[in-house]
Amino acid sequence: MADIEQVNILDEREKSIVTKHGERCSGDGMRCNTDSVSGAVSQRACVYCGARVVLNPITDAYHIIHGPIGCSSYTWDIRGSLTSGEDIYRNSFCTDLRERDIIFGGAEKLTKAIEELAEAQKPKLIFVYSTCIVGVIGDDVDSVCRHMSEKYKIPVIPVKSPGFSGNKSTGYRMACDAIMQLLLPHKSGKKIQGINILGDYNLAGEMWIIKNYLKKIGVPVIASFTGDANYDEMARSTSAALNVVQCAGSSTYLADRMEEEFGIPYIKVSFFGVEDTTNSLLRIAEALGNEEAREKALKFCGSETKKLEGFLAKYRKNLEGKKAAIYVGGGFKAISLIRQFDLMGIKTVLVGTQTGKKEDYELIENLVDEDTVILDDANPAELETFMKEKGADILTGGVKERPLAYKLGIAFCDHNHERKHALAGFEGVYNFTKEINESINNPVWEYVKGACV
Repeated sequence: MADIEQVNILDEREKSIVTKHGERCSGDGMRCNTDSVSGAVSQRACVYCGARVVLNPITDAYHIIHGPIGCSSYTWDIRGSLTSGEDIYRNSFCTDLRERDIIFGGAEKLTKAIEELAEAQKPKLIFVYSTCIVGVIGDDVDSVCRHMSEKYKIPVIPVKSPGFSGNKSTGYRMACDAIMQLLLPHKSGKKIQGINILGDYNLAGEMWIIKNYLKKIGVPVIASFTGDANYDEMARSTSAALNVVQCAGSSTYLADRMEEEFGIPYIKVSFFGVEDTTNSLLRIAEALGNEEAREKALKFCGSETKKLEGFLAKYRKNLEGKKAAIYVGGGFKAISLIRQFDLMGIKTVLVGTQTGKKEDYELIENLVDEDTVILDDANPAELETFMKEKGADILTGGVKERPLAYKLGIAFCDHNHERKHALAGFEGVYNFTKEINESINNPVWEYVKGACV
Protein backbone atom coordinates (compact mmCIF):
# COMPACT_ATOMS: atom_id res chain seq x y z
CA MET A 1 0.00 0.00 0.00
CA ALA A 2 1.74 3.12 -1.20
CA ASP A 3 2.35 5.92 1.28
CA ILE A 4 0.36 4.19 4.04
CA GLU A 5 3.17 4.77 6.54
CA GLN A 6 2.88 8.53 6.05
CA VAL A 7 -0.70 8.77 7.33
CA ASN A 8 -2.27 7.99 10.67
CA ILE A 9 -3.79 4.56 9.91
CA LEU A 10 -4.36 1.83 12.48
CA ASP A 11 -2.29 -1.28 11.71
CA GLU A 12 -5.46 -3.42 11.58
CA ARG A 13 -6.92 -1.09 8.93
CA GLU A 14 -4.04 -1.22 6.46
CA LYS A 15 -5.41 -4.16 4.44
CA SER A 16 -8.75 -2.35 4.03
CA ILE A 17 -7.09 0.47 2.06
CA VAL A 18 -5.34 0.09 -1.29
CA THR A 19 -4.00 2.49 -3.88
CA LYS A 20 -4.30 1.28 -7.45
CA HIS A 21 -0.75 0.44 -8.40
CA GLY A 22 -1.43 -2.94 -9.96
CA GLU A 23 -2.62 -4.22 -6.58
CA ARG A 24 -5.67 -6.44 -6.51
CA CYS A 25 -8.78 -6.25 -4.35
CA SER A 26 -9.25 -10.00 -4.50
CA GLY A 27 -7.50 -12.72 -2.53
CA ASP A 28 -5.41 -11.17 0.24
CA GLY A 29 -5.24 -7.77 -1.44
CA MET A 30 -8.33 -6.12 0.10
CA ARG A 31 -9.86 -6.81 3.50
CA CYS A 32 -13.61 -6.18 3.34
CA ASN A 33 -17.02 -7.56 4.37
CA THR A 34 -15.79 -8.03 7.96
CA ASP A 35 -16.57 -6.51 11.35
CA SER A 36 -15.26 -3.01 11.97
CA VAL A 37 -11.93 -2.63 13.77
CA SER A 38 -12.38 -1.64 17.43
CA GLY A 39 -11.45 1.98 18.02
CA ALA A 40 -11.47 2.89 14.31
CA VAL A 41 -14.64 5.06 14.61
CA SER A 42 -16.41 3.33 11.74
CA GLN A 43 -19.08 5.23 9.82
CA ARG A 44 -21.23 2.09 9.84
CA ALA A 45 -24.41 2.06 11.92
CA CYS A 46 -25.72 -0.62 14.29
CA VAL A 47 -27.84 -3.74 13.67
CA TYR A 48 -31.05 -2.00 14.74
CA CYS A 49 -30.37 0.85 12.32
CA GLY A 50 -29.88 -1.58 9.42
CA ALA A 51 -33.13 -3.37 10.22
CA ARG A 52 -35.11 -0.12 10.41
CA VAL A 53 -33.70 1.12 7.12
CA VAL A 54 -35.09 -1.93 5.29
CA LEU A 55 -38.44 -2.34 7.07
CA ASN A 56 -39.43 1.25 7.80
CA PRO A 57 -40.80 2.18 4.33
CA ILE A 58 -43.56 -0.51 4.44
CA THR A 59 -46.42 1.96 4.47
CA ASP A 60 -49.02 0.06 6.54
CA ALA A 61 -46.64 -1.56 9.03
CA TYR A 62 -46.53 -0.63 12.72
CA HIS A 63 -43.12 -0.62 14.40
CA ILE A 64 -42.66 -1.34 18.12
CA ILE A 65 -39.20 -0.72 19.54
CA HIS A 66 -38.69 -2.96 22.55
CA GLY A 67 -36.08 -1.01 24.47
CA PRO A 68 -35.31 2.39 26.00
CA ILE A 69 -37.02 5.44 24.51
CA GLY A 70 -33.77 6.69 22.96
CA CYS A 71 -33.79 3.99 20.27
CA SER A 72 -37.21 5.11 19.04
CA SER A 73 -35.81 8.52 18.17
CA TYR A 74 -34.55 6.83 15.01
CA THR A 75 -37.94 7.03 13.38
CA TRP A 76 -39.58 10.03 11.70
CA ASP A 77 -38.38 10.32 8.14
CA ILE A 78 -35.17 8.33 8.70
CA ARG A 79 -35.32 7.95 4.95
CA GLY A 80 -36.94 10.25 2.44
CA SER A 81 -39.23 7.33 1.51
CA LEU A 82 -42.47 8.56 -0.03
CA THR A 83 -45.85 6.84 0.07
CA SER A 84 -48.84 6.68 -2.26
CA GLY A 85 -50.97 5.25 0.57
CA GLU A 86 -50.79 5.23 4.35
CA ASP A 87 -48.09 7.07 6.29
CA ILE A 88 -48.24 5.34 9.68
CA TYR A 89 -44.77 3.96 8.90
CA ARG A 90 -43.31 7.37 9.73
CA ASN A 91 -44.15 6.79 13.41
CA SER A 92 -42.79 4.39 16.00
CA PHE A 93 -44.11 2.93 19.23
CA CYS A 94 -41.84 2.07 22.12
CA THR A 95 -42.02 0.00 25.33
CA ASP A 96 -39.78 2.61 27.02
CA LEU A 97 -37.89 0.13 29.19
CA ARG A 98 -36.73 1.57 32.53
CA GLU A 99 -34.46 0.33 35.33
CA ARG A 100 -37.20 -1.82 36.91
CA ASP A 101 -37.88 -3.52 33.56
CA ILE A 102 -34.18 -4.23 33.10
CA ILE A 103 -34.05 -5.97 36.45
CA PHE A 104 -37.32 -7.92 36.32
CA GLY A 105 -37.74 -8.30 32.54
CA GLY A 106 -39.75 -6.42 29.94
CA ALA A 107 -41.81 -9.21 28.34
CA GLU A 108 -44.98 -8.24 30.22
CA LYS A 109 -44.59 -4.62 29.15
CA LEU A 110 -44.14 -5.71 25.52
CA THR A 111 -47.27 -7.86 25.70
CA LYS A 112 -49.32 -4.92 26.97
CA ALA A 113 -47.88 -2.64 24.29
CA ILE A 114 -48.86 -5.02 21.48
CA GLU A 115 -52.33 -5.52 22.97
CA GLU A 116 -52.89 -1.76 23.22
CA LEU A 117 -51.73 -1.16 19.67
CA ALA A 118 -53.69 -4.08 18.20
CA GLU A 119 -56.94 -3.04 19.88
CA ALA A 120 -56.63 0.70 19.26
CA GLN A 121 -55.21 0.74 15.71
CA LYS A 122 -56.33 -2.59 14.18
CA PRO A 123 -53.02 -3.02 12.28
CA LYS A 124 -52.43 -5.49 9.46
CA LEU A 125 -48.80 -5.99 10.40
CA ILE A 126 -46.52 -5.31 13.40
CA PHE A 127 -42.74 -5.52 13.60
CA VAL A 128 -41.14 -5.77 17.06
CA TYR A 129 -37.46 -4.77 17.30
CA SER A 130 -35.17 -6.17 19.99
CA THR A 131 -32.61 -3.53 20.99
CA CYS A 132 -29.29 -3.83 22.83
CA ILE A 133 -30.68 -4.01 26.33
CA VAL A 134 -33.17 -6.73 25.36
CA GLY A 135 -30.29 -8.76 23.98
CA VAL A 136 -28.62 -8.46 27.38
CA ILE A 137 -31.58 -9.27 29.65
CA GLY A 138 -32.90 -12.02 27.37
CA ASP A 139 -36.62 -11.25 27.01
CA ASP A 140 -38.33 -13.99 24.98
CA VAL A 141 -39.56 -11.68 22.25
CA ASP A 142 -40.23 -14.57 19.85
CA SER A 143 -42.66 -16.17 22.30
CA VAL A 144 -44.52 -12.92 22.96
CA CYS A 145 -44.87 -12.19 19.23
CA ARG A 146 -46.07 -15.72 18.49
CA HIS A 147 -48.70 -15.52 21.25
CA MET A 148 -49.91 -12.07 20.11
CA SER A 149 -50.04 -13.17 16.48
CA GLU A 150 -52.29 -16.10 17.43
CA LYS A 151 -54.47 -13.90 19.63
CA TYR A 152 -55.10 -11.13 17.07
CA LYS A 153 -54.76 -13.18 13.84
CA ILE A 154 -52.21 -10.78 12.33
CA PRO A 155 -48.46 -11.11 11.64
CA VAL A 156 -46.53 -9.90 14.70
CA ILE A 157 -42.95 -10.42 13.59
CA PRO A 158 -39.88 -10.24 15.85
CA VAL A 159 -36.80 -8.51 14.44
CA LYS A 160 -33.62 -9.69 16.17
CA SER A 161 -31.70 -6.43 16.13
CA PRO A 162 -29.63 -5.81 19.31
CA GLY A 163 -27.22 -3.12 18.14
CA PHE A 164 -24.09 -4.81 19.49
CA SER A 165 -24.75 -8.18 17.79
CA GLY A 166 -23.05 -7.17 14.53
CA ASN A 167 -23.14 -4.17 12.21
CA LYS A 168 -25.57 -2.53 9.80
CA SER A 169 -25.23 -5.44 7.34
CA THR A 170 -26.35 -7.83 10.08
CA GLY A 171 -29.40 -5.62 10.52
CA TYR A 172 -30.15 -5.94 6.80
CA ARG A 173 -30.16 -9.73 7.16
CA MET A 174 -32.38 -9.62 10.26
CA ALA A 175 -34.86 -7.44 8.36
CA CYS A 176 -34.80 -9.82 5.40
CA ASP A 177 -35.46 -12.75 7.75
CA ALA A 178 -38.45 -10.83 9.12
CA ILE A 179 -39.75 -10.25 5.58
CA MET A 180 -39.41 -13.96 4.85
CA GLN A 181 -41.54 -14.74 7.92
CA LEU A 182 -44.18 -12.51 6.35
CA LEU A 183 -43.91 -14.14 2.90
CA LEU A 184 -43.65 -17.86 3.70
CA PRO A 185 -47.37 -18.37 4.48
CA HIS A 186 -48.18 -16.94 1.03
CA LYS A 187 -46.02 -19.31 -1.02
CA SER A 188 -47.51 -19.73 -4.50
CA GLY A 189 -46.84 -22.33 -7.16
CA LYS A 190 -48.26 -20.10 -9.88
CA LYS A 191 -45.89 -17.67 -11.60
CA ILE A 192 -46.80 -14.34 -13.20
CA GLN A 193 -44.69 -12.72 -15.95
CA GLY A 194 -43.81 -9.82 -13.70
CA ILE A 195 -41.04 -8.74 -11.37
CA ASN A 196 -40.35 -7.68 -7.80
CA ILE A 197 -38.01 -4.74 -7.15
CA LEU A 198 -35.76 -5.37 -4.13
CA GLY A 199 -33.62 -2.80 -2.35
CA ASP A 200 -35.26 0.42 -3.53
CA TYR A 201 -36.80 2.55 -0.79
CA ASN A 202 -38.62 5.15 -2.92
CA LEU A 203 -36.33 7.95 -1.85
CA ALA A 204 -37.75 11.16 -3.31
CA GLY A 205 -40.12 9.00 -5.41
CA GLU A 206 -37.41 7.02 -7.22
CA MET A 207 -39.44 3.79 -7.09
CA TRP A 208 -42.19 5.55 -9.03
CA ILE A 209 -39.67 6.62 -11.69
CA ILE A 210 -38.42 3.05 -12.10
CA LYS A 211 -41.95 1.62 -12.20
CA ASN A 212 -42.87 4.15 -14.88
CA TYR A 213 -39.93 3.03 -17.04
CA LEU A 214 -40.94 -0.62 -16.64
CA LYS A 215 -44.53 0.23 -17.54
CA LYS A 216 -43.32 1.95 -20.72
CA ILE A 217 -41.51 -1.22 -21.84
CA GLY A 218 -44.36 -3.53 -20.80
CA VAL A 219 -42.94 -5.20 -17.68
CA PRO A 220 -45.42 -5.45 -14.75
CA VAL A 221 -44.16 -4.82 -11.20
CA ILE A 222 -45.81 -7.11 -8.66
CA ALA A 223 -44.21 -5.84 -5.46
CA SER A 224 -41.51 -3.52 -4.18
CA PHE A 225 -39.23 -4.17 -1.21
CA THR A 226 -39.74 -1.94 0.55
CA GLY A 227 -40.28 1.53 -0.92
CA ASP A 228 -44.00 2.38 -1.05
CA ALA A 229 -44.75 -1.27 -0.22
CA ASN A 230 -47.75 -2.57 1.67
CA TYR A 231 -48.72 -5.87 3.25
CA ASP A 232 -51.09 -7.09 0.52
CA GLU A 233 -48.64 -6.28 -2.28
CA MET A 234 -45.80 -8.08 -0.52
CA ALA A 235 -47.98 -11.14 0.03
CA ARG A 236 -48.42 -11.43 -3.77
CA SER A 237 -44.68 -11.21 -4.44
CA THR A 238 -44.09 -14.98 -4.25
CA SER A 239 -45.68 -15.39 -7.69
CA ALA A 240 -43.15 -13.18 -9.50
CA ALA A 241 -41.01 -14.56 -12.33
CA LEU A 242 -37.95 -12.44 -11.48
CA ASN A 243 -36.45 -10.37 -8.67
CA VAL A 244 -34.34 -7.34 -9.55
CA VAL A 245 -31.99 -6.14 -6.81
CA GLN A 246 -31.23 -2.41 -6.78
CA CYS A 247 -29.39 -2.17 -3.43
CA ALA A 248 -27.22 -5.27 -3.35
CA GLY A 249 -25.94 -4.63 0.17
CA SER A 250 -29.35 -4.69 1.81
CA SER A 251 -31.28 -7.10 -0.39
CA THR A 252 -29.08 -9.77 -1.98
CA TYR A 253 -29.65 -11.95 1.07
CA LEU A 254 -33.43 -11.58 0.62
CA ALA A 255 -33.11 -12.42 -3.09
CA ASP A 256 -31.15 -15.57 -2.19
CA ARG A 257 -33.81 -16.60 0.34
CA MET A 258 -36.65 -15.98 -2.13
CA GLU A 259 -34.85 -17.99 -4.81
CA GLU A 260 -34.39 -20.86 -2.35
CA GLU A 261 -37.96 -20.83 -0.98
CA PHE A 262 -40.02 -19.69 -3.99
CA GLY A 263 -37.82 -20.48 -6.99
CA ILE A 264 -37.57 -16.83 -8.08
CA PRO A 265 -34.26 -16.07 -9.86
CA TYR A 266 -32.69 -12.62 -9.52
CA ILE A 267 -30.36 -10.17 -11.20
CA LYS A 268 -28.53 -7.17 -9.72
CA VAL A 269 -29.22 -3.80 -11.33
CA SER A 270 -28.58 -0.11 -10.81
CA PHE A 271 -30.73 2.78 -12.00
CA PHE A 272 -28.12 5.49 -11.33
CA GLY A 273 -26.71 7.10 -14.45
CA VAL A 274 -27.39 6.76 -18.17
CA GLU A 275 -25.28 3.64 -18.76
CA ASP A 276 -26.55 1.64 -15.78
CA THR A 277 -30.20 2.63 -16.25
CA THR A 278 -30.06 1.54 -19.89
CA ASN A 279 -28.28 -1.73 -19.13
CA SER A 280 -30.67 -2.53 -16.28
CA LEU A 281 -33.82 -2.16 -18.39
CA LEU A 282 -32.31 -4.28 -21.16
CA ARG A 283 -31.17 -7.00 -18.75
CA ILE A 284 -34.59 -7.18 -17.09
CA ALA A 285 -36.27 -7.73 -20.47
CA GLU A 286 -33.65 -10.32 -21.44
CA ALA A 287 -33.98 -12.17 -18.13
CA LEU A 288 -37.72 -12.44 -18.70
CA GLY A 289 -37.16 -13.61 -22.27
CA ASN A 290 -39.37 -10.73 -23.44
CA GLU A 291 -38.06 -9.59 -26.83
CA GLU A 292 -40.84 -7.02 -27.25
CA ALA A 293 -39.91 -5.39 -23.94
CA ARG A 294 -36.25 -5.39 -24.98
CA GLU A 295 -37.04 -3.57 -28.22
CA LYS A 296 -39.14 -1.02 -26.34
CA ALA A 297 -36.29 -0.56 -23.82
CA LEU A 298 -33.78 0.08 -26.62
CA LYS A 299 -36.06 2.67 -28.20
CA PHE A 300 -36.94 4.37 -24.91
CA CYS A 301 -33.37 4.51 -23.60
CA GLY A 302 -32.04 5.71 -26.95
CA SER A 303 -34.56 8.55 -26.96
CA GLU A 304 -33.79 9.59 -23.36
CA THR A 305 -30.02 9.40 -23.93
CA LYS A 306 -30.28 11.63 -27.00
CA LYS A 307 -32.23 14.22 -24.98
CA LEU A 308 -29.40 14.30 -22.43
CA GLU A 309 -26.55 14.78 -24.90
CA GLY A 310 -26.75 18.57 -25.18
CA PHE A 311 -27.41 18.98 -21.46
CA LEU A 312 -24.38 16.90 -20.46
CA ALA A 313 -22.13 18.59 -23.02
CA LYS A 314 -23.01 22.01 -21.58
CA TYR A 315 -22.17 21.00 -18.01
CA ARG A 316 -19.08 19.01 -18.95
CA LYS A 317 -17.35 22.28 -19.87
CA ASN A 318 -17.68 23.42 -16.25
CA LEU A 319 -16.71 20.11 -14.67
CA GLU A 320 -13.94 18.64 -16.81
CA GLY A 321 -10.72 18.08 -14.87
CA LYS A 322 -12.34 18.22 -11.42
CA LYS A 323 -11.67 15.48 -8.86
CA ALA A 324 -14.28 13.53 -6.89
CA ALA A 325 -14.25 11.45 -3.71
CA ILE A 326 -17.00 8.86 -3.17
CA TYR A 327 -18.00 7.28 0.13
CA VAL A 328 -21.37 5.50 0.09
CA GLY A 329 -23.08 2.45 1.58
CA GLY A 330 -22.93 -0.19 -1.15
CA GLY A 331 -20.61 -1.20 -3.96
CA PHE A 332 -23.15 -0.97 -6.78
CA LYS A 333 -23.90 2.69 -6.02
CA ALA A 334 -20.18 3.50 -5.92
CA ILE A 335 -19.70 1.81 -9.30
CA SER A 336 -22.57 3.81 -10.83
CA LEU A 337 -21.18 7.06 -9.42
CA ILE A 338 -17.73 6.41 -10.92
CA ARG A 339 -19.38 6.00 -14.33
CA GLN A 340 -21.49 9.13 -13.87
CA PHE A 341 -18.48 11.23 -12.90
CA ASP A 342 -16.55 9.87 -15.88
CA LEU A 343 -19.38 11.01 -18.18
CA MET A 344 -19.04 14.52 -16.70
CA GLY A 345 -15.26 14.55 -17.20
CA ILE A 346 -14.62 14.30 -13.44
CA LYS A 347 -11.87 11.99 -12.22
CA THR A 348 -12.60 9.79 -9.21
CA VAL A 349 -9.55 9.94 -6.92
CA LEU A 350 -10.99 8.22 -3.84
CA VAL A 351 -13.78 5.68 -3.53
CA GLY A 352 -15.03 3.69 -0.54
CA THR A 353 -18.06 1.86 0.73
CA GLN A 354 -19.43 0.60 4.03
CA THR A 355 -20.69 -2.79 2.83
CA GLY A 356 -18.85 -3.53 -0.44
CA LYS A 357 -17.86 -7.09 -1.34
CA LYS A 358 -14.64 -8.32 -2.98
CA GLU A 359 -16.30 -8.54 -6.39
CA ASP A 360 -17.46 -4.91 -6.05
CA TYR A 361 -13.94 -3.73 -5.29
CA GLU A 362 -12.53 -5.72 -8.21
CA LEU A 363 -14.91 -3.90 -10.58
CA ILE A 364 -14.17 -0.55 -8.91
CA GLU A 365 -10.45 -1.14 -9.42
CA ASN A 366 -11.02 -1.80 -13.11
CA LEU A 367 -13.01 1.43 -13.51
CA VAL A 368 -10.72 3.91 -11.74
CA ASP A 369 -7.39 5.39 -12.81
CA GLU A 370 -3.96 4.65 -11.39
CA ASP A 371 -3.26 6.15 -7.93
CA THR A 372 -6.93 6.11 -6.92
CA VAL A 373 -7.39 5.27 -3.24
CA ILE A 374 -9.94 2.51 -2.53
CA LEU A 375 -11.21 2.04 1.04
CA ASP A 376 -13.58 -0.28 2.86
CA ASP A 377 -15.37 0.82 6.06
CA ALA A 378 -13.39 4.08 6.29
CA ASN A 379 -13.39 6.45 9.23
CA PRO A 380 -13.40 10.28 9.13
CA ALA A 381 -9.64 10.58 9.76
CA GLU A 382 -8.85 8.34 6.78
CA LEU A 383 -11.29 10.17 4.51
CA GLU A 384 -9.85 13.53 5.52
CA THR A 385 -6.27 12.41 4.99
CA PHE A 386 -6.80 10.99 1.52
CA MET A 387 -9.14 13.72 0.28
CA LYS A 388 -6.50 16.33 1.16
CA GLU A 389 -3.73 14.21 -0.34
CA LYS A 390 -5.61 13.68 -3.62
CA GLY A 391 -6.97 17.22 -3.87
CA ALA A 392 -10.62 16.22 -4.12
CA ASP A 393 -12.98 19.00 -5.21
CA ILE A 394 -16.19 17.29 -4.08
CA LEU A 395 -17.26 14.46 -1.78
CA THR A 396 -20.36 12.42 -2.58
CA GLY A 397 -21.61 10.58 0.48
CA GLY A 398 -24.13 10.59 3.30
CA VAL A 399 -25.17 13.02 6.00
CA LYS A 400 -22.36 11.92 8.34
CA GLU A 401 -19.73 12.94 5.78
CA ARG A 402 -21.18 16.40 5.06
CA PRO A 403 -19.54 18.22 8.03
CA LEU A 404 -16.18 16.68 7.16
CA ALA A 405 -16.34 18.00 3.58
CA TYR A 406 -17.35 21.49 4.69
CA LYS A 407 -14.63 21.53 7.34
CA LEU A 408 -12.09 20.90 4.59
CA GLY A 409 -13.60 23.49 2.24
CA ILE A 410 -14.72 20.77 -0.17
CA ALA A 411 -18.06 20.71 -2.00
CA PHE A 412 -20.54 18.00 -0.99
CA CYS A 413 -23.37 16.04 -2.65
CA ASP A 414 -25.79 14.04 -0.51
CA HIS A 415 -26.41 10.68 -2.17
CA ASN A 416 -27.90 9.03 0.90
CA HIS A 417 -31.38 8.58 2.35
CA GLU A 418 -31.94 12.11 3.68
CA ARG A 419 -32.12 13.72 0.23
CA LYS A 420 -35.38 15.13 -1.10
CA HIS A 421 -34.82 14.99 -4.86
CA ALA A 422 -34.55 11.95 -7.12
CA LEU A 423 -31.13 10.85 -8.39
CA ALA A 424 -32.23 7.62 -10.10
CA GLY A 425 -33.09 7.13 -13.75
CA PHE A 426 -32.74 9.67 -16.54
CA GLU A 427 -34.49 12.30 -14.42
CA GLY A 428 -31.85 11.68 -11.79
CA VAL A 429 -29.06 12.43 -14.29
CA TYR A 430 -30.43 15.96 -14.70
CA ASN A 431 -30.72 16.48 -10.94
CA PHE A 432 -27.34 14.95 -10.09
CA THR A 433 -25.44 16.84 -12.78
CA LYS A 434 -26.98 20.16 -11.77
CA GLU A 435 -26.24 19.55 -8.08
CA ILE A 436 -22.62 18.58 -8.76
CA ASN A 437 -22.12 21.71 -10.88
CA GLU A 438 -23.79 24.04 -8.38
CA SER A 439 -21.83 22.56 -5.49
CA ILE A 440 -18.40 22.23 -7.06
CA ASN A 441 -18.43 25.60 -8.85
CA ASN A 442 -20.00 27.60 -6.03
CA PRO A 443 -17.90 30.77 -5.51
CA VAL A 444 -18.02 30.28 -1.74
CA TRP A 445 -15.09 27.84 -1.94
CA GLU A 446 -12.78 30.64 -3.12
CA TYR A 447 -13.38 32.41 0.20
CA VAL A 448 -13.46 29.52 2.67
CA LYS A 449 -10.66 27.23 1.51
CA GLY A 450 -7.94 29.34 3.01
CA ALA A 451 -9.75 29.39 6.36
CA CYS A 452 -10.40 25.63 6.47
CA VAL A 453 -8.25 23.10 8.29
